[in-house]
Formats: sequence, structure tokens, C-alpha cells
Amino acid sequence: MAIPVMRYQRNKIMSDPASQVLNYLKVVPGHARLYTIKDVAEETEAIGGMSAEDVTHVMKSFIRSLRKILVKGDKVKIDDLGIFYTTFNCEGTEDEKDCTVKNIRKVNVRFAVDNTLRLVNDSTATTRGAANNVEFYVKSDVSATGNTNGDNGGDDGGGEVIDPGF
Repeated sequence: MAIPVMRYQRNKIMSDPASQVLNYLKVVPGHARLYTIKDVAEETEAIGGMSAEDVTHVMKSFIRSLRKILVKGDKVKIDDLGIFYTTFNCEGTEDEKDCTVKNIRKVNVRFAVDNTLRLVNDSTATTRGAANNVEFYVKSDVSATGNTNGDNGGDDGGGEVIDPGF
């Protein structure tokens, strides 16, 4: 299944209204669905030999374990998915004695994707139709608010959208 994208225009340098206006692509708003653990469990139940309740229990246990490991400052590598790890943002100080853990302002959980999961644009890939290839198409008749007035599944050159940015 292909992902619909739409064209929009914005200044090359967003903070400079006098900069050149260029055309860009972005995913059609409202296209992507948000899957919950329950949704993934139901999909896994349909594919495999585990019940949705078992999958939900395993996923919740995995999340608890992942959180416990990340809080200790360790990394978690999930084969064929990637590595979860923590980073932080710290304000600098002039004096060494003023540099304490209180200077840490934000802690983040990061994810580095595994090479086996990296997705590729199918239209530029050397091997068409491979497992990690993603198909895109330019959706026509999309308004700036993301409402659709029809979908022909391809790029007919119409449906030009002007959007100030994200």
C-alpha cells in the first residue's frame, strides 16, 4: 500500500519572507493512523499463534523492562529493529563547581534504527518491491487543510497546495 503525499510551497529559509519559494512534499494530514498496544495485539493474534491478551501482556512487560533498563543509563538493542538509549541536555557553566546534575534540563529517549529496518523510497531504490521499500504517490485534489475531494491514486499534476509550513 502506498503512502499519499501532497505538495506545498514555502520559503527556502523559513524565517526570511524574501527567500526563494520552493515546492516540497509532506504526508497528507490525517493519513497515518495511531496504533495502540491493543491494535498491535489484535493484528499479531490474526497472524500468529498467540492470543491478543498474551501479546498485550508481553508488550506491557517489555515496556516495563525497557524503562527499567533505560533509567539505569543502559541501552537496549532489539534485533532487526534498533537501539533505544537515553540522552540529556545540560546547560554549560563557567565554573566547574557550578556544573552539577541540577543543570540537566531535559532527558530524552532516543531510537537508532537498525540497518535491516531502514526504509527506502521505492521509486529510487535499486531493487524495486523489496521488503523495506516504501511507495509514495502525490495525491491530487487535497486542500491546505488536508480535506480530500477524491483520489485517483496517482499524480495527475493537479491539486497544487500552498501551505505556509509545518
